[in-house]
Amino acid sequence: MNPGSIRLYSYWRSSAAYRVRIALNLKGMPYETLPVHLARGEQHKAPFSDLNPQELVPVLLHGSRILRQSMAIMEYLDETWPTPPLMPTTARDRQRVRALAQMIACDIHPLNNLRVLQFFENTWNVPQAERDAWVRHWMQVGFEALEDTLADNPSTGTFCDGEMPTMADCCLVPQVYNAVRFGVDLAPYRTIRRINDACLALEAFEAARPENQPDAPVGN
Repeated sequence: MNPGSIRLYSYWRSSAAYRVRIALNLKGMPYETLPVHLARGEQHKAPFSDLNPQELVPVLLHGSRILRQSMAIMEYLDETWPTPPLMPTTARDRQRVRALAQMIACDIHPLNNLRVLQFFENTWNVPQAERDAWVRHWMQVGFEALEDTLADNPSTGTFCDGEMPTMADCCLVPQVYNAVRFGVDLAPYRTIRRINDACLALEAFEAARPENQPDAPVGN
């Protein structure tokens, strides 16, 4: 299928948008970035809030289609343009990749999402140091389980599953970026660090880095 017009509503430091940027790059699909500045609250204003009532990025526009939720967007991309694949060929391996991806996207990431931290700050007046400690705690809890899951499975290869990047890697790399940003000690997570390094050696991941986005501030 011809990709046609693809536009991605993104924020340079959004983990969820970062996942989709990686997936698009792995597919070799050109797209236009439409920045939504989350820190300034642009997601809460029309016309974006009309486009996505959740007021979250990413949103992917494929022609007249409006696609929401990063995990669902990545599966849409993989089903619409199956080469190169983001999922393994067998049902068992696909389940494993989805489970790894969801450990990050459903269990780790929501607890350190911007809107959660803004609620702590604006509603409960939680100090910055305590907010940062909250983030590090839940990342460490999640990474401990993820590390054990990856290190103790023969399906883990150069990447989260085998020798080709999958949807799980699209989720892993942005979460590692967040962990570094919040000062999480990654030394205990040898497998996570190794896979992250292997991913970032690929142009698809390099181009998707937050600092390489058109809306990234100069000097980051």
